[in-house]
Amino acid sequence: MTKADLIEKVQAVHGDLSKRQVALVVDAVFENLAKGIRRDKRFSMPGFGTFVVKKRAGRVGRNPQTGAEIKIAPTKTVGFKPAPELKGSL
Repeated sequence: MTKADLIEKVQAVHGDLSKRQVALVVDAVFENLAKGIRRDKRFSMPGFGTFVVKKRAGRVGRNPQTGAEIKIAPTKTVGFKPAPELKGSL
C-alpha cells in the first residue's frame, strides 16, 4: 500500500473530508509518530504493534568489489513488533 492508497481508503470512509484534508492528517500522524519514537524511543499502538529504537553494534565488513575490510559504524534503526491481533490476522 502506498501513501496515495492510504489517503484514498481513509477518504472513502470519511467522505466529508477532501483528499487534501486527509493527506494533511496522514502527514501529521506520521510526523508525530516519528517525533514520539525519537523522543520516547518507542511508540505503541494497541492491536497494531510497537515501534522501538534498536541499536546496531559496529562491526567489520568487506567491500564487495575489492574484498578490503571496512569498519561499519554503530547505528540506530527502528524495529517493529506486531501485536498478537495483527500477527494472527496475517
